[in-house]
Amino acid sequence: MTYTVINGNRLFHTDEGPVGDTTGETVLFLHGATCDAHDWSAQIAAFATRHRVIAPDLRGHGRSSGPESGSGSAGGYHPRDFASDLAELIDAVDGGPVVVVGHSLGAVAASVLAVEFPSLVRAVVAVDPPYGFEAEPVARTAALFHGADPVGVATTLLGGIEGPDTRPWAASLPVWHRRRILGMDPETVRAIFLGLNEDGADLVVRPGVEKYLARRTCPVLTVSAANSLKIKGIDGYWDTSVSPHPYSSSVVLDDIGHWLFQERPEEFNALVLGWIGGLTA
Repeated sequence: MTYTVINGNRLFHTDEGPVGDTTGETVLFLHGATCDAHDWSAQIAAFATRHRVIAPDLRGHGRSSGPESGSGSAGGYHPRDFASDLAELIDAVDGGPVVVVGHSLGAVAASVLAVEFPSLVRAVVAVDPPYGFEAEPVARTAALFHGADPVGVATTLLGGIEGPDTRPWAASLPVWHRRRILGMDPETVRAIFLGLNEDGADLVVRPGVEKYLARRTCPVLTVSAANSLKIKGIDGYWDTSVSPHPYSSSVVLDDIGHWLFQERPEEFNALVLGWIGGLTA
């Protein structure tokens, strides 16, 4: 079944990989804001050869339904709302505990899942997470989404963190990302970004977020673009400091954009599969 009703929303998800194989992990892939599970197209098949792979569209994204949102309100799109959905989904498909691989907003939802539902989470892979900012740029971003054109703001904001890769397949990524946002309801786009940057600012802004992230007792692998860390004014050591498990690790990649797993899928897949493979050790 590709749809499951969770907390009143109809969530689309795929479930692939070995059936009844107890040697692999269950890997839950979470996309970022205004994206969908298609983002993981270069990962799903590679991971499913060894692990069970569950890839949902978060509420209000892709093929999943979402709550109606009013102007200026997060309207059910707080990271904790996403995490609550995911906890229900994991139970519904008998998938836990899972290794959660979350990109951007998905990394925040993965961290909330690990803190609030620790028995369901084996490990977290946070891919270019948006937490670790100072308060001012987060508040400035939230203010932009109170304006008249949240879709235009989102395309500009996300377009500014595209990667430098000019290979033909990578060069087409900005077109894909932009067209996807243009197809979304403007009020849903507004609610998603306000849910993260305003209502969910406590999960994003340092120093307050540091205590919250340190409550993740599971191993955490953080994979970041060097430019993202520069914008936030931190480095990979900060991510290590908020991930106390001894198997936690932080990897920083140079000359790459926010969707680093799409720009360099082979490198990303090898890195994360290798790290997951070491969990048992």
